Amino acid sequence: MVDTMSGVTSPLNKWAQSSPSLLALQTPERDFTWLQLLACVNGVANSLSSQGIASGDVVVAIGKNSVELLILHLACSELGAVCAPTMPQSLAEVHTKLSVLYSPEEHHWIWVDSALGREDLSGLRTVSVALSEHVEVKPVDSQANPFERDRIASIIFTSGSTGTPKAVAHSTSQHLASAEGLLSRFAFQQHDTWLLSLPMYHVSGLAIVYRWLLRGACLKLGEGELGHDIQGVTHASLVATQLKRLLGQYASLDLTHILLGGSHIPHDLALAANSKGIETWIGYGMTEAASTVTAKRVDDQCDAGSLLPRRQIKIENQRIYIGGETLAEGYYKQGVCTSIVDESGWFDSKDLGEWLGERIKIIGRADNLFISGGENVHCEEIEAVINQIYGVKTSIVIPIADSEYGHRPAVVIDSSKAVEQRNIESYLVNQLAKFKWPIAYYTMPKSLLGNGIKISRKAVKEWLQTQLK
Repeated sequence: MVDTMSGVTSPLNKWAQSSPSLLALQTPERDFTWLQLLACVNGVANSLSSQGIASGDVVVAIGKNSVELLILHLACSELGAVCAPTMPQSLAEVHTKLSVLYSPEEHHWIWVDSALGREDLSGLRTVSVALSEHVEVKPVDSQANPFERDRIASIIFTSGSTGTPKAVAHSTSQHLASAEGLLSRFAFQQHDTWLLSLPMYHVSGLAIVYRWLLRGACLKLGEGELGHDIQGVTHASLVATQLKRLLGQYASLDLTHILLGGSHIPHDLALAANSKGIETWIGYGMTEAASTVTAKRVDDQCDAGSLLPRRQIKIENQRIYIGGETLAEGYYKQGVCTSIVDESGWFDSKDLGEWLGERIKIIGRADNLFISGGENVHCEEIEAVINQIYGVKTSIVIPIADSEYGHRPAVVIDSSKAVEQRNIESYLVNQLAKFKWPIAYYTMPKSLLGNGIKISRKAVKEWLQTQLK
């Protein structure tokens, strides 16, 4: 739709008008051109409107990535409503998030993916999303719902370090500023295809959507089997273990660019990808900054790259502060947004870092620093070293009480093979001071794996406390 007052067009309408027959979306069920996608989105938007949803209303979307979830998000944007994608969780956790978004007397707008089969959520007042096969474009009422880029478009929940959910609200402008800054360095053009490999209920997944919308390229929604889904894709957001597996399984791939998550990416993995014509990139970012803040091509240096356009960073006493156009509108609670920045316009990331020339090195979270025998110890510093050991997928370091030192590090490890303590310590000899060595080693329980992009440090800490009793 077009805002007749300002001439601003939504990204979806822009590409439906300029490139109507270009392939926009690939799904397991069907493909969409930009014009067909607009028709489908407008159909859902009009349906939502008939169910009572209006501009400014928050629609909670509970489910994993699907064509319905993506189109619901786009439809909310066309209506001026706010989409809050949420991971499938227990009923108690869902109600906790609802209490953040809505006041007790406020009507809840909730969509639940039918594929979940969640009978315990059937008591919630839900909205329906039915995708139409027709291609006739029936526009949303642009007079009642003029498109505004600076209006809140999404809410993403983040637990931070405490586990208490915060609802981070971003506008379309902030998401597009994030996309534009990254894509000024990380090549992604209209003829490319990006796999939606990360969940939309994380900012890194939602960022893929807005990079796609900015470029008018193609987005692919797969079936959940990476080896199959990656076929025909030029761009993907992966973790190192996924890339390593793909390189080992396939002699050739259509991939040209990969944005990798994780604090350390082995340089030899990047070289292996590069030999197949694949650029590998890594960055630093967070929900409040609409995903990536710094980025670089993977090399043999342990830093997070240089600052991307439309962002700002300052470091004071190792504390990282972020500014710029990608910062969230605020923390949303029951209809009110509370600013995330201080009086001078900076957001305290609570991360610690230092400049290495024009690049930034991330030391760790301020709240993951502890004192051991009078020395500062950063959990992430120890993890970064242990994660380089062959067979280790990831590690979480937790400080445990010690009568002599105050606290000492313990580590919980997820590995693909048995990793013995003596082998780890033989590696640590030349990497870490002895007081930083873990004094206890634990195997990561399966119950803490696979619940999102990152393993919850809070959940690991709670589990470890049960082991120490």
